[in-house]
Amino acid sequence: MHPRVKVSIRCKACGERFVLKGNREKGRIETGFKRCLCDNERDFDIDILDYD
Repeated sequence: MHPRVKVSIRCKACGERFVLKGNREKGRIETGFKRCLCDNERDFDIDILDYD
């Protein structure tokens, strides 16, 4: 079982914020997030908020 983490994702293009839960796998965090509402797919600030 992979540890669950909560992450904050902020779009650098429009400023929209998302708070998602994901799994930590092989040094990466997988949340399933693909793109912002403004169609930005690359330019984000991602911060780990806490661990479950």
